[in-house]
Amino acid sequence: MPTTAGNGIELAYEEHGDPGGPPVLLVSPAASASGLWTLHQVPALVGAGHRVITFDNRGTAPSSCPPGPYRLADLVEDTAGLIRELGCGPVAVAGASLGAMVAQELALAHPELVTGVALLGTRARADFFRAKMTAASARRVRVGDALDPEHAAVALMCQLFSPRTLADDQVAADWLDVLTAFPIRGEGAALQYEATLAGDRRDALAGVRRPALVVAFSDDLLMPAFMGRETAGVIPGATYVEIPACGHYGFLERPSVVNRVLVDFLGRL
Repeated sequence: MPTTAGNGIELAYEEHGDPGGPPVLLVSPAASASGLWTLHQVPALVGAGHRVITFDNRGTAPSSCPPGPYRLADLVEDTAGLIRELGCGPVAVAGASLGAMVAQELALAHPELVTGVALLGTRARADFFRAKMTAASARRVRVGDALDPEHAAVALMCQLFSPRTLADDQVAADWLDVLTAFPIRGEGAALQYEATLAGDRRDALAGVRRPALVVAFSDDLLMPAFMGRETAGVIPGATYVEIPACGHYGFLERPSVVNRVLVDFLGRL
């Protein structure tokens, strides 16, 4: 993968689709490689004529993993630096989880780089339970090899997927195999989790002046639908869509529905 260092951090990135198409930058969830976008979202967006750019956040190899702590603002500046280095701005930005939080802050801090933002599973604050769960997740991935890999994988599946998905034996078995074989561990993943604890951003996000789509997932434990509605409510003119029967990784659980909403929004920018 090629790399760039617009904010002094080496970021690995890939480009897909028509170089002359309207650009879309995809920002990944915490502790997730950018390759997860290639399962469903990249083909759908390329099929709609977009130039699609994916990259690995700081802390996710092969991008740099500098010492922490990582602030949400650091990842925002990394993303802004990437856009400038690639010369693709202004660009539509779509992100999930941590990536959605980066996207909404990017629209606030650097509106000149952004045409609009699509926020999949986002929030503007963490309540007591979400803060404790995030801190516990960071501690879990730091200890890494000390955990039973199957136990860690099962615990993660409970956070990422809806009960409906987990009730499908074959799908659940496939994900258990993947997450057991490729466990999430290490300092970079922990620091990314902690970056989502950015305080209460509701008042600040009222200053966003770019079109925004907030997509919430009905069974999302990490970024629950009520927090998605709350975020949409503070961003002026934001569109809110709630997709039923999927969890935090709803963009992988019901990709055709999510992609349809995403392509429609991007086509109107």
